[in-house]
Amino acid sequence: MRPVVVVHGGAGQWRVDERRRQEVKKALADAISEGLLAAERGGALDAVVAAVEYMERSGVFNAGYGSVYAIDGRVYLDAGVMDGRTKRAGAVAAVEHVRSAVRLARYVLENTDHVIISGEGAKLLATKAGLLDSAHRFYTEEKTQRFQELLQEAMQGRWHYKKVVRLFGDTVGAVAVDRDGNLAAATSTGGVWLKWPGRIGDSPIPGAGFWAENGVAAFSATGIGEVIIMSMLSLRARDEFLKTGEISKALGNAVAYATEAYGPDTVGIIGVDHRGNPAYAYNTAAMARGWGKQGEIYVDL
Repeated sequence: MRPVVVVHGGAGQWRVDERRRQEVKKALADAISEGLLAAERGGALDAVVAAVEYMERSGVFNAGYGSVYAIDGRVYLDAGVMDGRTKRAGAVAAVEHVRSAVRLARYVLENTDHVIISGEGAKLLATKAGLLDSAHRFYTEEKTQRFQELLQEAMQGRWHYKKVVRLFGDTVGAVAVDRDGNLAAATSTGGVWLKWPGRIGDSPIPGAGFWAENGVAAFSATGIGEVIIMSMLSLRARDEFLKTGEISKALGNAVAYATEAYGPDTVGIIGVDHRGNPAYAYNTAAMARGWGKQGEIYVDL
């Protein structure tokens, strides 16, 4: 089997100009290339971590260096990974100044007996793993200006977090199957603009923001974290796949449930099954996504 890597850069309206659109598509394609290279050198877990870490570093998405500000003007990161071979997961939540939240999540997976570590505990672990970075890397004049505008709207009672999904993308994620049929999934995010400090979204929660299981499929979700958590979107997609045996239909059914229960403009999800078939589904206007295998890369927005 040739390795397959699928990525997303968030579901939303994506009302962007052509320059920005091409920037996003290039970042997706480069992330896929990084993932495929890592898959050839290692396996599925290496692939998803490499792809997501590239998107975190790019600053193009709401993850890693591109993450948005909480209501206190600070940046808090969430991320999670799952190894489909061992059915183990690792995640971090509400952690600051981490060079790669997804790499720290992998550190949790491989070096602790825990699943999710948050806040100062996660920061302490990042110190041990050598993953802390300078705080200024996460703050820009452009984001600070946007934060001040949104904060003013909030003070006037004109703000709601769903606006973020309608206007922008959010979470990044990747799923992969390697040459041995092993599956893996990873998701990373900066959350939503003006979130309350300590708020945790779906990205670090297995079954919600991600899931991977050998012999079945791997999934990574995007959208409004609260909706994804309450619908357990990734695990729901997994269950639908077991019923239907078709990855596209499984994702469509999972998104249809979330839409019926919580409304449109809420979620998106990518997946790859154990045979290497990629798929995606969303109920927003658009979703940045792509997939690739050796000699072939496809991206769209």
